[in-house]
Amino acid sequence: MLKLLRSRLLQTVLLFTVALATIGAGDTTAKFSSLGHKMVCTCGCGQILLECNHVGCPNSDGMIRELRTQVAGGGTDTSIFNFFVAKYGPTVLAAPIRGGFDNAAWIVPIAVFVLALAGTAVLIRRWKGRHMIAAAVAPGMAFSGTAGDSMRQRIRRETEF
Repeated sequence: MLKLLRSRLLQTVLLFTVALATIGAGDTTAKFSSLGHKMVCTCGCGQILLECNHVGCPNSDGMIRELRTQVAGGGTDTSIFNFFVAKYGPTVLAAPIRGGFDNAAWIVPIAVFVLALAGTAVLIRRWKGRHMIAAAVAPGMAFSGTAGDSMRQRIRRETEF
């Protein structure tokens, strides 16, 4: 009975070991796919690295091999991205890494758009307000009395040929 229990325990441990190894292998494939879809091929085609389909691409095969090596080495996502950025430049990333100066790449365009929209709204309100004030002044009311007559005569003198 003790021998059977020991055998079952050993089988269970072996089963869990194989299961954990298999889960880890599937995880690297998922990680490889996830990272490969967050990078751009540097050949100039502008396509996602794992989807670069242009025939005879000089860069994608080497980059994919490097990505497989980095993922198999167990690096974190950030360290793998940093490796590729150091080697190929920041254009290799399909989207900037969150943190540091890269946040500016996300925040500044949105902030500029919102400020431009607010500035346009303020400008339209001011123009609309001026139009309302000008419409409130009745025609002929602006030049009334002797000051208005002298102004009209001055304008006529200055605009004659």
